[in-house]
Amino acid sequence: MNHDLQIGTLRTLATIVDLGGFSRAAEALHLTQPAVSQQMRRLETFLKQPVFATTGRNMRLSPAGKELLAYARKMLSLNDEAVARFTPPRDGLRISFGISDQFSDALPEILRSLKRVAPESQVTIRTGVSESLSEQLSDGSLDLALLINPWEDPAYRVEEVGHIEMAWFGRPAIGNDAPLPLVLFTEPCTLRGRTLAAFEESGTEWKRAYEGPELIGLRAAIQAGLGVACLVANADELWGLPTAICPRLPAPPGPVPTGLAISSRVPADYAEAALKSVREALGPYPFAALQTS
Repeated sequence: MNHDLQIGTLRTLATIVDLGGFSRAAEALHLTQPAVSQQMRRLETFLKQPVFATTGRNMRLSPAGKELLAYARKMLSLNDEAVARFTPPRDGLRISFGISDQFSDALPEILRSLKRVAPESQVTIRTGVSESLSEQLSDGSLDLALLINPWEDPAYRVEEVGHIEMAWFGRPAIGNDAPLPLVLFTEPCTLRGRTLAAFEESGTEWKRAYEGPELIGLRAAIQAGLGVACLVANADELWGLPTAICPRLPAPPGPVPTGLAISSRVPADYAEAALKSVREALGPYPFAALQTS
């Protein structure tokens, strides 16, 4: 016998977790609180166990609830993507734009420029590491993405922007002969590979001090003095990170290619405008060979 999960019920679950309560979710979804509670009871019938380990002020999902929520978010994302693709926007072009989180500070200028070019367009932004954004381009959930070290893929073409300079940041307290503590992105990450290659090639000993998937975590680890990391060379100006001064550090990886990946779904005139907007917005970044025309 087949059991079908209802998108509306899964959306209610995600909303409860995101807003921190049944009543808030009911208000946001324009439902009554009893209706929200009934939907959760249906999920408990499906799971044959509770969705929430505790409710109220200290609301916490059960292990099964956590696993179901992960599936719910994937299903909601796919559902919303399909609806967006087959439902024409009321007031113009709908574009999903990804940007490597190391360039996220350029987003306001990029968006202002795109708004001038296509004032009726609807732009959805996603940030993250380039590898994750590339996968979203490949599966059709992103239209454009500004990537560090983009790779070729039949799902999109890449317009080169330039080669970004990299540098070491962080001033951990370490002994003269101790391995250097590194702050790293989790795999898969090309920058992580380049960082480790620089240490291996120089023969410099290192140890893993922190590992995480998001830039905000790496920045916190650096500011906390846990270790050193390789980031865009103006990270001191962008986020106030201390430049590394350890003489044992190898030379940072050479300038890394950066490009705008563009899906074939994007109209040619919009793609051209987006590329121009990106190049202009990245002007203040330390590119070894920034294209300006």
